[in-house]
Amino acid sequence: MFNEIKNKIESSLRRYAASIDRAYKLMDISPVLSERIKEYLLRPGKRVRSCLFVVSYLGYAPRQKPGLYESALAFELLHNFMLIHDDIIDRSALRRGKPAMHTLLDRHLARYTGLKFNGSDLGIVIADVIYAMSIDAFMAIRENRSNKEAALKKFTRAAVFTGSGEFVEMLAGAKPIGRITMEDLYRIYDLKTAHYTFCAPLAIGALLAGAPSREISLLTEYGISLGRAFQINDDILDMCAPEYQTGKSTLTDIKESKKTLLLWHAFRKASRSERRIMQRILDKPKPGIKELEYVRNVVKSSGSIDFCRGQIEQLAASAIAKSSRLNIRPGCLKLLADFPSKILRY
Repeated sequence: MFNEIKNKIESSLRRYAASIDRAYKLMDISPVLSERIKEYLLRPGKRVRSCLFVVSYLGYAPRQKPGLYESALAFELLHNFMLIHDDIIDRSALRRGKPAMHTLLDRHLARYTGLKFNGSDLGIVIADVIYAMSIDAFMAIRENRSNKEAALKKFTRAAVFTGSGEFVEMLAGAKPIGRITMEDLYRIYDLKTAHYTFCAPLAIGALLAGAPSREISLLTEYGISLGRAFQINDDILDMCAPEYQTGKSTLTDIKESKKTLLLWHAFRKASRSERRIMQRILDKPKPGIKELEYVRNVVKSSGSIDFCRGQIEQLAASAIAKSSRLNIRPGCLKLLADFPSKILRY
């Protein structure tokens, strides 16, 4: 079922990319703007958010209304908006195995001299355009007006929560890691990842379909557990997986002094001298490769990867238990129950 939904979303995305010049006159405005957006949107991806939105809607709707898959693209557009900003903040050169948006724009600007702006500046603007397009795409479904208004409100709140999570995470980066708590980390994970990746798509799909508030609450709880597990898993990949596997720059968490559960646990288990060296490296604006490797070795020797995998298992089990209480169509229920094992591979 998931693959069938994903295939429909991919087809809808290709049609959407082909239509944006007609809809927004982007090619007339700027060929660079048009081509960069289309190329970025069509990069291979999991389409998790769009798929979960469709699953949730189909799980509760009496019948499928026209425009469902076009509306689902709003989550992919929102995700791309977030990714572009994230890569600029993290100074990451790769995304989905290709140059990040700001990297591509820097290459385009290399032909000019004396510019007072760079690819990151243009990237912010492109991301903002994509966010506006996501709102427009969301309106495509022909659903009950009151349900649609409630769902759109929740969609915009997801963007607010995610931006707030990024803000809080950046401020946490200025604090010594010894002053960060596990509760601080999970708050960041909930805001930055869980809400817009899992909670919002599931809750919004159910809201559009007219599901009762009890179901919305259960889907949100499911999404929080799964979102935390997903982010911890992503932290492990950033630390351990090669770039060809993840499709994005690795060790960015250490480079940007991001406080993750992995680093937090390793710091607590490290010796006094290791803690002192770790904090010095995390405080550096641009730590060298040997320093990054030092932190990675401390993490690997501290048992922190096994600790985090244990957290992932507990959170996945919690998500599955919450899904079992849902009053959703059987096929959709099975997909949600199986989803943690599908998405949490490392």
